[in-house]
Amino acid sequence: MAYRLKSVSLRTDNSERGMAVIAELWQDIVSGKLPLMFDSDGGFVNGLSPVSVYSDYASDEKGEYDLTVITVTAEFFAAMERKVASGEFIKIDKSGETLTECADAAWQEVWNLSANGKMDRAYAKDYESAVPPEYTKDGKAHCILYISVK
Repeated sequence: MAYRLKSVSLRTDNSERGMAVIAELWQDIVSGKLPLMFDSDGGFVNGLSPVSVYSDYASDEKGEYDLTVITVTAEFFAAMERKVASGEFIKIDKSGETLTECADAAWQEVWNLSANGKMDRAYAKDYESAVPPEYTKDGKAHCILYISVK
């Protein structure tokens, strides 16, 4: 009987070691080793997108946090857009040649906005959706962050 995980979590930080652990987690997800987007028999599950959830921050971006990867449907993104419109979240949308490039640019913008006093982060729950270039119409990687604000 095939099964599928609803989420997978780990505690990490933004150190070099923390980034390596995150990369390993994502490799296990996209390969199907952790059956979030695939069932345990290796069958791809249509209509789901993986999303990173950042929560339980020890402090700011320099401290530890929980990273949970979940799968969502299109309704998740519609709900997040409503939360952006209500001022609960700020949306950062970046593109680049690679996932690493666009994710780095998106997070750098978050940190710059915070450091310059242009965003008051809540450090509650933040969300990240990243799409590799092979799955986009323009051939670029896309990274969308939804950052919770006070």
